Amino acid sequence: MSKTKSDSLSHYELLFIVPNKYTEDEAKQVIAKTGTIIKENGGNITFEEYWGKKRLAYAIKQNHYGYYSLFEFDLEGKNLAKLDKIFRLSGEILRHQIVTKVFKSPEELKIEKERKERVEKKKAETEKEKKTDKTAVTTSPVKQNLPSNSSASNAKKVDLKDLDEKLEGILNAKDLV
Repeated sequence: MSKTKSDSLSHYELLFIVPNKYTEDEAKQVIAKTGTIIKENGGNITFEEYWGKKRLAYAIKQNHYGYYSLFEFDLEGKNLAKLDKIFRLSGEILRHQIVTKVFKSPEELKIEKERKERVEKKKAETEKEKKTDKTAVTTSPVKQNLPSNSSASNAKKVDLKDLDEKLEGILNAKDLV
């Protein structure tokens, strides 16, 4: 028995990339084969998701694209090392990563979904408010035909000569640092 993995069932997540040298149909066959490997080693697949063809962040073994897939499964800890070794030695899988994942009950998933919906609703409301604020800001005083004694015309004008003198004083200062 391993010192780091227990014999009890744990919930894991496997993300892997099938290289672009396969067609999409062949990649789906490799993904199905990966699922059977998990089942043959005592795993129980609880969730499966195919992400499709995506560009890799960097080239891996001269591959710039790959087919991504995600599995969530339950497996005994003692079988995890064997499963990892099978995927590492497989020529059909470009990269893989297995991580432990906290299993969520249906009630927890429902609460999380409701929370996400509330956050999205609030974001939509704030974006709507920002759009209305932008339209109010973009209307210019010229279009509103303000009288000549408005605050915009009463703004204090700065003389260029004064600005030049202040700038020279700043540039010639010896203790800038």
